[in-house]
Amino acid sequence: MPPVVTAELLALGVALILHIALMCLFALRANLEIGPGYTLGPRDGAPKHPLSVVTARLQRAVNNSFESLILFAPAVLMNVVSGQSGPITTALCGIFLVARIAYIPAYAFGLTPWRSLVWAIGLFATLAIVIASLI
Repeated sequence: MPPVVTAELLALGVALILHIALMCLFALRANLEIGPGYTLGPRDGAPKHPLSVVTARLQRAVNNSFESLILFAPAVLMNVVSGQSGPITTALCGIFLVARIAYIPAYAFGLTPWRSLVWAIGLFATLAIVIASLI
């Protein structure tokens, strides 16, 4: 029997691609700002000059993206393994993805309080997936 790719697993794949794209965006900006001599090296000390405000925010957004994936991935896997996939969890995955997409510019441009709001929406969507997997 071939493996079944649910909408939730597809959303997880999209979330991973989004994360990789964010990492690449940050890396490109960091290389342009502080040069490959530092970014390709061992980074034993601080760079000669700091990252710009937006690039430093993107770096923090990358870190936050790791944190959100650490929660979202097992939530999706719990959902699929428990056989609870359905329209509600598909919608929750969509909400998570939209929140993560909105989070990047909200963080990069310092949109207060919107950054925190979209972060919370993504977190609550993840929590709801976990709850749906357990009931």
